[in-house]
Amino acid sequence: MESYKLWQEAQAQVGYQVYFKAHHLDLGPSDHPIMRSLVHYCRNLAIPFQLLRGGQLADKFSGRIDIPDDWVGLSNQHGGVIKPTKAVAMFQTLAYKNGAVLKDNAEVVDIKKDEEGVVVFTAGGEKFRGKKCVVTVGAWAKRLVKSVSGVELPIQPVETHVSYWRIKEGHEGKFAIGSGFPTFASFDKVYVYGTPTLEFPGLIKVAVHGGNPCDPDRRPWGPGVMMDALREWVEGRFKGMVDSSEPVMKQSCMYSMTPDEDFVIDFLGGEFGKDVVIGGGFSGHGFKMAPVIGRILTELAVDGETKGVDVKYFSVGRFAIISKI
Repeated sequence: MESYKLWQEAQAQVGYQVYFKAHHLDLGPSDHPIMRSLVHYCRNLAIPFQLLRGGQLADKFSGRIDIPDDWVGLSNQHGGVIKPTKAVAMFQTLAYKNGAVLKDNAEVVDIKKDEEGVVVFTAGGEKFRGKKCVVTVGAWAKRLVKSVSGVELPIQPVETHVSYWRIKEGHEGKFAIGSGFPTFASFDKVYVYGTPTLEFPGLIKVAVHGGNPCDPDRRPWGPGVMMDALREWVEGRFKGMVDSSEPVMKQSCMYSMTPDEDFVIDFLGGEFGKDVVIGGGFSGHGFKMAPVIGRILTELAVDGETKGVDVKYFSVGRFAIISKI
């Protein structure tokens, strides 16, 4: 919940909007373990929610979403869509205003510890020295951490695809942000997620959560995974209002997946002690948490501990880590 507040604070500081609020809807068979877990989670944290059967769900969302008879929908107020490019520019602007120096296209190839602190080396021959270092290199985390420390984190780069589907003429406004249409996640044979229309008018984002393992430096730029199942899902859920024949646009990107799909936020340890902090393995659901993750990483680097957050669930030690040195 803190992340929502921090997005709004950052927007207020920079002067433009990147986060657009929406309802959120989780869908799936009523006996699916994830749906049961979500109900339990909402109840434990006192998050208001509605558990909806097919007719109730159709009434709430004006007939825009259809589900099988044995499915349910769990609706809450805590959804939203983020414009990612503008969000990155926002954080860069705020960092610059607060004294940060930004270096583009500077590939980090090594990190060393000496008596004065930490030294970061780039492929271009530059060196940067500081008391502490925070490593957030996405799909390259496993490779860099192993080369620096010998520790092999179980973070797997995965190539995934974001698909945009054409909304049929006359129905475009029904799926737009601000219309009451929700962000959504669907749990069944294929894990599907999506958002209302925002950046591309007339197109709705619907994609598979997952992909194929890849080398981040030699991506195959493949066609996507489970596309037949995704077409079937689009046709079945949107009652023919969205063209399910083929997505009109696909964007390839990468996840950095952990075995349990939870984050890695911890000190590197070893010779680096608490001087190097790792943030990685965000498994396709880290960006929306960026403000609060940034706060936690800052506290670990500056204070050596976090305030009000137990990060043991994100520790390196939860995996059976073996040093390769």
